[in-house]
Amino acid sequence: MDIFSILTLLGGLALFLFGMNYMGDSLKKLSGSKLETILSKLTSNRFKGFLLGFGVTAVIQSSSAVMVMLVGFVNSGIMNLVQTTSVLMGANIGTTVTGWLLSTSGISGGNVLLRMLTPSAFTPVLAAVGLCLNMFSKSDAKKNIGSILIGFAVLMFGMEMMSDATSGLQDSKHFKDTLVMFSHPLTGILAGTLFTAVIQSSSASVGILQALSLTNAIPVSTALPIILGMNIGAALPPVLSAISGNTDAKRVAASCVYIKIIGVVVIAALFYGLDAVFDFGFMDANSSVFSIAFIHTLFNILSTAVLMPFCGAIERLSEMTFKSGAKEMDLFDSLDDRFLSYPAFAAGQTRELTADMAVLTRSSVGKALDLLKNYDESGRDKIINQERMIDTYEDRLSAYLAALTKQQLTVAESTEITTLTHIIGEVERVSDNARNLAETAKEMFSHSIELSESAATEVAVISSAINDIMGLAVKAIENKDKTAALRIEPLNRVISEISRMMKKNHITRLRKSECSTEFGFVFSSLLNYLGRIADHCSNIAVYLLQEEDNALFSPHEYKDRLSDDNVDYLQDIYDRYREKYTLAY
Repeated sequence: MDIFSILTLLGGLALFLFGMNYMGDSLKKLSGSKLETILSKLTSNRFKGFLLGFGVTAVIQSSSAVMVMLVGFVNSGIMNLVQTTSVLMGANIGTTVTGWLLSTSGISGGNVLLRMLTPSAFTPVLAAVGLCLNMFSKSDAKKNIGSILIGFAVLMFGMEMMSDATSGLQDSKHFKDTLVMFSHPLTGILAGTLFTAVIQSSSASVGILQALSLTNAIPVSTALPIILGMNIGAALPPVLSAISGNTDAKRVAASCVYIKIIGVVVIAALFYGLDAVFDFGFMDANSSVFSIAFIHTLFNILSTAVLMPFCGAIERLSEMTFKSGAKEMDLFDSLDDRFLSYPAFAAGQTRELTADMAVLTRSSVGKALDLLKNYDESGRDKIINQERMIDTYEDRLSAYLAALTKQQLTVAESTEITTLTHIIGEVERVSDNARNLAETAKEMFSHSIELSESAATEVAVISSAINDIMGLAVKAIENKDKTAALRIEPLNRVISEISRMMKKNHITRLRKSECSTEFGFVFSSLLNYLGRIADHCSNIAVYLLQEEDNALFSPHEYKDRLSDDNVDYLQDIYDRYREKYTLAY
């Protein structure tokens, strides 16, 4: 090989690795959080876990990514060790799909149909279609499909460049002598392990081996141990990912390593033992892209078939490797940095915690309203503690979302993150007002301020409305419930009208000396805090509806447009709430 062939080889390798990475990222974006969610929740038995591991890996084209996801799931408490073992085995087979896709580079012949199946014929078409979808489509899904096609075309071009650059190696005595060294099982396995550990992708390393096989200079006796070693090297990413994880996360990484190493040892011992007895003649034949894909697939199928009955033993071995210590689960463990590479799933985890934050805030508001009727110091203390907890929610969730914005996001993912950021801020402000209500209740208790009968009735009515609007806000956040969100603004209007009526009634009571001036200041603050709570709930609804409708208006402008577009529906809801809270009029 001359210097130009080496440069071509390096350029082809760069294109191949870039294309594979780009295609994998696009596949993950296209799948959104669906595959990750399925993987984390539907692993109730071994067989189902195996199928899920196979399916998810076949779709996102990366067993390493699936293994790292599993480490994150276990570290955050979403899954347990028992659920992961069968998934890991399914992922081992799922990753072999890539090799079969790349094997099209080995198709040759004069037949027109066969020539159409060669990369030189179909990759330019895929690249052109992908580019058009990526540039001119407005749909994120179509853009991602375009990126997948571009990524696949680029990696196939890279593979062809590597094949062209290494075509002269067929007649190189030095190259053949080097390959003889790797034909020894131990050196071949070690070489495959180290190479895959460096590039951290068994699919990529198998593809590179397939490209080299087009030189017709790599015998099966050399390709086989290298492929076995590549399977071991693929365990490095989850090991690196688990270093900072808890004990269970480390056990998942250990299971990855044990599955790979035990599988290689058992299959290699069995195969080479039979070869020593029967002297397989095909070992001296030159390997091809098809034979490499076949060997890779067959090894993983046999390895899984052998190890599947011993999932429990592998789990116990992992537990013996990493003894369990004192397990301290953090409420925010699900905000795992490993999930940042999967923005849709990470946003989903954040949304779940945001819903928990909203439920806790609703509890604070309810407790504060109860204190207005029956003050209790311990109840106030609970509200203060919950408010501190909600502040922690805001800090942790906001920091995680900020880290998430640094990832490559689709328009939908970016919109969801922006919506969640706004909602978290609104929920935290509701919590602040719940604490303010508790302090108002304390002030009333400390100064022995009692509500008149009419004032108490009005406070009970507006408290009921506040509880109602908080319930709608929580429901809207938890379920992305558009119906619940639409009901919030009409109720907010009713609450505003109740508040205005209460202020008028209060002035009347003052003139009649039914209430003290001192109570007037407290009453004004009380209505102010209740109004703010309702307004923040309204803002939450607007942000959720904007996300649902992909609206780009400001919240106030969107609220006006929403009212214009749903006049009859919103008026009907408003009338119902106005009738429900008639005691205030």
